[in-house]
Amino acid sequence: MKVESLERFDLLDEETWNGLLARTAAPVPFLTWQWQEHWWGAFGRDRALRLLAVRDSSGQLAGLLPLYALSAATFRIVGGVDVSDYLDLLAPAGGEEDVWAALLEYRSGEPAAWDLHCLRASSATVRLLPAMAPAHGLVARLVREERCPVLRLPGTWEQYLGGLAGKDRHELRRKMRRLERELPGTRVRGHATVDGLDEAMTAFLTLHRKSKPGKARFMDGRMEDFFRDVARRLVERGWLRVWFLEHAGAPLAAYLTYEFGESVGLYNSGFDPARATLSPGIVLLAHVIRDAIERGFRRFDFLRGEEPYKYAFGSTPEDLFNVVVTR
Repeated sequence: MKVESLERFDLLDEETWNGLLARTAAPVPFLTWQWQEHWWGAFGRDRALRLLAVRDSSGQLAGLLPLYALSAATFRIVGGVDVSDYLDLLAPAGGEEDVWAALLEYRSGEPAAWDLHCLRASSATVRLLPAMAPAHGLVARLVREERCPVLRLPGTWEQYLGGLAGKDRHELRRKMRRLERELPGTRVRGHATVDGLDEAMTAFLTLHRKSKPGKARFMDGRMEDFFRDVARRLVERGWLRVWFLEHAGAPLAAYLTYEFGESVGLYNSGFDPARATLSPGIVLLAHVIRDAIERGFRRFDFLRGEEPYKYAFGSTPEDLFNVVVTR
């Protein structure tokens, strides 16, 4: 296999990139051409880009490792760690070892470290790199960096409720009944079209900033531009939905969720602090999970962070790892 380093996204077209992603063991939206190219345009243009394309003997794309220079001594996977929850090598399931062999041979001649974040525990990268690196004069250091709580969804909502711990099931039902009693006429709305998306994102961003001071600091002007633009790109492909819990026309809580393959991911959230005692975020989340079950999704991913409310919904943790490859 041959490795070539590309310095522009337009040297790899969307169809080829996403076609390779579709053949990976665990495709995620953070590794789509749309997400990666847009992240680069928003946050990376002042840095060096290195798209390491691995080609087989016929010249076909067999693997892809999109990197950017964090510093002169370190390269990371495009997507950063602030807004992308899962990152990895793109290679067909079962073909990762051959692709990594080519990349490690290429890497052995470079001084810069590869700092690979947000790798699932099930990723072939986590298993292969520590074992393969020494043969190329390299060391791969593996560290657990975070966890993602995940739900395996059953076939029906009643089955899901029956699988919850008794206390958690009682609390969820109590909160849903209380909000319905205190705010009759509350409705759930999911927005998944380009038409009206700007208004939906404005409502979401307003609640997001109101939720916590830290979220208001995070959502500065550049981050808002990124959220709005990438939301449009994902909605165009049917990969993103904006959810609202509304009463009398006013939003009480909101979520951004991605829908990709068999998974729904809880990407970001916001709620009205004035209604916090009624737990609008919890109530809306219950409706979102029920919708995912009824539409046949098999996995509901709370993504990074171990906030207690995620485990109250019956999720179990999956580890994320960081692998640093150096000489």
